[in-house]
Formats: sequence, structure tokens, C-alpha cells
Amino acid sequence: MSRTKSPRTRTVTLGLLQHGCGEDPAENLAVTLAAADRAARDGAQILCTQELFRSQYFCQSEEHRYFDLAEPIPGPSTAAFQKLAKKRGVVIIASLFERRAAGLYHNTAAIIDADGSLLGTYRKMHIPDDPLFYEKFYFTPGDLGFRAWDTRFGRIGVLICWDQWYPEAARLTAMQGAEILFYPTAIGWHPSEKSEYGVNQHQAWETIQRSHAVANGCYVASVNRIGLERPIGGDGLEFWGQSFVAGTSGQLLAKASVNKPENLLVPINLDTVNVTRTHWPFLRDRRIDAYGDLTRRFID
Repeated sequence: MSRTKSPRTRTVTLGLLQHGCGEDPAENLAVTLAAADRAARDGAQILCTQELFRSQYFCQSEEHRYFDLAEPIPGPSTAAFQKLAKKRGVVIIASLFERRAAGLYHNTAAIIDADGSLLGTYRKMHIPDDPLFYEKFYFTPGDLGFRAWDTRFGRIGVLICWDQWYPEAARLTAMQGAEILFYPTAIGWHPSEKSEYGVNQHQAWETIQRSHAVANGCYVASVNRIGLERPIGGDGLEFWGQSFVAGTSGQLLAKASVNKPENLLVPINLDTVNVTRTHWPFLRDRRIDAYGDLTRRFID
């Protein structure tokens, strides 16, 4: 009597690289490469760095000297990650300060496939300008649009930090078939505000991203840094860590600590994306004929 083989599930292990950042960019790169190598040896197949891991979060002030931190893509950092990706057979998302041309800079993620090839880049679309988050001084808004890439281990989309607050960004990326949304992130508390607003701020950040998983029937992986950074003195920013992965129903599958460096390894089953989108058919039921006003700033 013959037996019908059950189809093999599409299981993949994500590796979120959470750590602190020091003042030396070369040392930060070495730390991140070492963390990525450990994660790969431990079984991670798609690895993602935190936002702008090569330096402390310099956007706490507006200073021209910080433009010296930028590098071209392709460049030395992408070359190092491409070498590691090929050696270990892993996909890597690396968040970098891109020097595109003289006077033209972007907050960019490089997407590297498991054979070491550079699949492409995503340039951060939404650029914040808040106290100690003065990114508009440094970064030109992205001009590549929202994108998804087929990698050896699944179709992924990448957005960056402030993008995570916008359902439009998640939706447009998911509409291109992304099964996992990755968010390299650098977010934390103003120490003077933490006692009053800290809990609500963090819960809002986590909730909005979990809602993207629900609305789009996909996985969400958010990678944040840790530690108190005071590159210009003052109170600085206390990054809240707590990198996490949300499942296709928005459930928390795993979450890292508040203040410890760690590789968060999370196995997921990509077959669940199809199951979720079939049972909760939000993409099917969208009223695309009625959404034209989304391209307007405000409806008076």
C-alpha cells in the first residue's frame, strides 16, 4: 500500500541582531558581523541588523561632521556582509548610512541573498524630525518605492524605523507578495519622559507593528538597539531593545530583552501566510475603487 507524502513545510529561522553601539564604526561593524556569524551557526537563515548599526544614533543633533559616517552601496560594509552571506548560506539585511553622491544621503537597507549577491536596496521613505531624532537634516527621502525580494528562504519586504508607523507602507509592500516584513529600528525613550510616557510609547510601537501583521497576514520582524547613547551629552536616548517577531495573526512569537545584547532566533512557517490570507481575506475584500483619497494630504 503506497503512502502519499505530505508536502514539506516552508520553515525558516529568522535571526534578529540586537546589541548596543559604541563610538568606533569599525568596532560596531566587527560586533555585528560576529553576531551575524553566530546567528548563522546557530541556525538562523534570514538575518537582520538594527538600524544604522555602524554608529551611535547620531541624529540626536545636526552636525555636518556626521556625514563622514556615510558610505557608498556597494561599499565596504556590503562587501563584508556579502562574504559572510555566501560563506554561511544566509540572507542578510544590513541597515546603512548611504552616501549616494556629494550632498545626497539616504538611510538605506541592503538586501543580500544567500549566495552573496546584492539583490537591491530599500531607502527609508518616511523621515522623522522630532527632538533628538533630527533625521531630515541627514537623509533624503527614499525614491525607490516600497519593494519586495525573492530570497533563497522566502519573499521579504524591508521598511525602516519611522516607516513602521504607516499602514500604507506595510500594505504596499505586502501587496507585492512579501511574506515577512523586516523593520531595522533605532527607537527609545527620552529619559526625562520615560516614567510618564514610556509604557504607552513602547506599547504603541509594538501594537502598530503587530497590527501590520494582522492586516496583511504576514510575519513582522522588528530589530531595535539597546543602551543609553549620549553622543552630544545631555540626557541622550535610552533605546528600549525588545526586538520581536509577530506571527500572521499579530501574536508575539518571541521578544528580546530591554537591555541585553542577544541574537533572537525565531523559527516560522511561511505556509501560514497563505492559510491566514485565505481565512482572513483582507486582500480580497479591499475596496480599491474607493481608496483614491489616500493620495491626498487631507480631506477638507
